[in-house]
Amino acid sequence: MVALVAAGLTLAAIGVGVWSVAVEPDRLVVHRIVVPVRGLPPGIDGFRIVALSDVHAGAPHVGREKLRQIADTVNALDPDVVVFLGDLVIHGVVGGRFMEPGVAAGELGRIGAAKIAVLGNHDWRLNGRRVGRALEAAGFRVLDNDLASVERNGGRLWFAGLADLKTRRPDIGGTLAGVPRGDPVVVLSHSPDVFPDVPARVVLTLAGHTHGGQVRLPLFGPLVVPSKFGARYAAGLIEEQGRRLFVTSGIGTSIVPVRLGVPPEIAEITLVPPR
Repeated sequence: MVALVAAGLTLAAIGVGVWSVAVEPDRLVVHRIVVPVRGLPPGIDGFRIVALSDVHAGAPHVGREKLRQIADTVNALDPDVVVFLGDLVIHGVVGGRFMEPGVAAGELGRIGAAKIAVLGNHDWRLNGRRVGRALEAAGFRVLDNDLASVERNGGRLWFAGLADLKTRRPDIGGTLAGVPRGDPVVVLSHSPDVFPDVPARVVLTLAGHTHGGQVRLPLFGPLVVPSKFGARYAAGLIEEQGRRLFVTSGIGTSIVPVRLGVPPEIAEITLVPPR
């Protein structure tokens, strides 16, 4: 009996290991959420944002074919805007193979919607200007403490893209100063750790960086989250004092090429007025 139990546990462990290395990191799911926003202009009701983050092109399971799958999936969703929240490239992922930023960005450039991006810590570790130029050549508007806006049906939605928290200096107040009073604005940040300093006038903050911990165990939650707040901002929709943050768990992997309980995702966020 003991031998049977031991054999069962061994097989289960092998199965989990194979799943976390060979199966789950190769998946791609669409995570849909609806976010109520007070004061949303009628023209922006139902505005759909697709958020991509932490592609880490060249990591295991994130080759050119996967990038084309991402672009095709996003095009099928037909969003109003696509935001890329940083970390196009990889550094030191076990089993990874470096992919030139221009190649990776070019595949994502097949996305037809308006495209806005901020850079992440891995992008700046390589060469932020080089990665930024690659994204711009692929049709992305790259923001670094800067603003962009998208208009729809007479309404306008602003995007405030912050500099990466780990490698640069995000300027929340200075960036938001350019948004006309009363206009809705979404903050884009690679790291969610800026969220406590984001003012209430911002309707939503979007971030990545955490990968959702990459491994999330039942009862225990994410094992390691690269945030000074621990698991507080690991993934998903978070509300604090009436302010909202959505953290996408991203697509690629970093350091160790495993995912468990945190499948690679494309996030579709729909803005609606409170019902």
